[in-house]
Amino acid sequence: MAAYGRRWPAETEVVGQFLALLDDPADPFLRERLEGHLTGGVWLVSGDGRRVLLTHHRKLDRWLQLGGHADGDTDMARVTLKEAEEESGLSDLSVEGDIFDLDRHWIPERKEVPGHWHYDVRYVVRANGGEDYVVSEESLDLAWREIASLADDADASIRRMARKWLARNEA
Repeated sequence: MAAYGRRWPAETEVVGQFLALLDDPADPFLRERLEGHLTGGVWLVSGDGRRVLLTHHRKLDRWLQLGGHADGDTDMARVTLKEAEEESGLSDLSVEGDIFDLDRHWIPERKEVPGHWHYDVRYVVRANGGEDYVVSEESLDLAWREIASLADDADASIRRMARKWLARNEA
């Protein structure tokens, strides 16, 4: 977290929120912690680095990055890779680098689960092989989208990741 905070000093507030969560005695890696818990987010990029695979999320009815709950696993990079494989049906994937993005967002109440915070730890995952995905039960659809087109036209979280990715690759 500290290295992320140094790389992205404008995100001090969100880093503080994550550090506070990790200092809480209740286990933040379990989804049963209803005040909020950790999730792994996936910035799944194509082999050429120009496109990202997004999901039309079934429960939230929005286009988002792939990802899911830690469910007790404290290795968030491993969580992210597992979610990428499960939600895309792709194999030959690899996690690249350190934490790419942090995002704290509200998940509305649904059925018996009250509204709560997701603390999303996001990593870049690279598709090293084929890009023919399989839509899982968690998605209405999946689509490869040009990252450059997301720098202005998506929600704030996707826009921020697209801009980070584009800036990283211009350097």
